[in-house]
Amino acid sequence: MKVRYKVDLIGYMAECDANYMRLMKLFPGMTDGGERRIGLCHDGEHVLRLIAREQTAYTTLLELSQGARDGGRDGWFKLPILKLRLYHDARVAEVLSWEGVRQIRPRYDYPNRQMYHQDEKAQWNRFLGEWLSHCLKYGYHLEPLFGETPYGCD
Repeated sequence: MKVRYKVDLIGYMAECDANYMRLMKLFPGMTDGGERRIGLCHDGEHVLRLIAREQTAYTTLLELSQGARDGGRDGWFKLPILKLRLYHDARVAEVLSWEGVRQIRPRYDYPNRQMYHQDEKAQWNRFLGEWLSHCLKYGYHLEPLFGETPYGCD
């Protein structure tokens, strides 16, 4: 008998907590709106963009995308456009959509019509965590905030 996949809620929430903290380091003024561009040290040509799309009393909706320094999305590798919701009262961040795909379930039977993995939602959030960690380690703000200390590019 096949064992059914169970959602690791503790692990999932830990990833969402860590992503919230990573995002707050990368974009500390997000609650004021605007955009943050982060250059990546490994080639100097790629930029990660964080855009605050919506702000409410307890949440922020961010759009994360990657492109060339000149603003285009050209190149052989494109990071998908992610929409993220940050819940400031709970201090968690979660991926809401991936390239426009929404309404993802926490668990899927496998195989399925869309060929999603059993833990597709958790994988989206792990992917976000890996990218944010990469930016913290190798990235730099293209427009530093006044008084802000640089990070990354060791």
